[in-house]
Amino acid sequence: MTTPDSNILTRYQDYRTRRFLENDAKTRHMLPKWRTQKRRRILAVAVISTLVALLAIAVASLFWKWAPILWVAGTVAFLVLWTMLQTASGRHSDAPVGALDEWEVQQRNEARSIGLTVTQGLVMVSVFTLIILATGYENERLAYAGALWTLVSLMAGICSPAMILAWITPDLDPEDL
Repeated sequence: MTTPDSNILTRYQDYRTRRFLENDAKTRHMLPKWRTQKRRRILAVAVISTLVALLAIAVASLFWKWAPILWVAGTVAFLVLWTMLQTASGRHSDAPVGALDEWEVQQRNEARSIGLTVTQGLVMVSVFTLIILATGYENERLAYAGALWTLVSLMAGICSPAMILAWITPDLDPEDL
C-alpha cells in the first residue's frame, strides 16, 4: 500500500539521485590528477590541517581580539580544499543510495557512522570546555571563541566521511576513466 508521504519520499530520492548523477557528469573530468588515492590523501591531510589551524585561531580569539580576521583566511582555505576533496573523491560521502553500488553504499554508511561519532565526541569536548570555562573564567570573548570551537567540531565531523572515503578508496581502473 502506497501512502502519499512515501510517494513524496520516493520521488524526492529519485530527484536526488538524478541531480547527483547530473552533477557527477559535469564534475567527473575536473581535477583529473587529484583523483588518485595518494593525491586524495594529501587533500584529506590538508583539510585536517586547516581544521587544526581554525581551531588554533578559535582558541586565539579568546585572548586576541583580532584573531577572527585570520578566521576568514582559514575559512577560505578550508572551503577550497574541501571542495577539491569532494570533487576528487566523487562526492561519494553525500551520494544517494541510487547512485552507488552495494559496496559503495556499505563504505559510505560505515564512514558516515564514524563521522557521527567524531561529531558527537568533538562537540561534547567543546561544550564541556565551555561549561568549565564559563564557571570561573571571565572573558567577554568566551561565547565567540566557544562558538568557533563548536563550529570547528561540527565541520570536522561533517568532513570525516569524505576524508575517510578519500583515504580508503583505491584508485579506479584506467578503463573506468
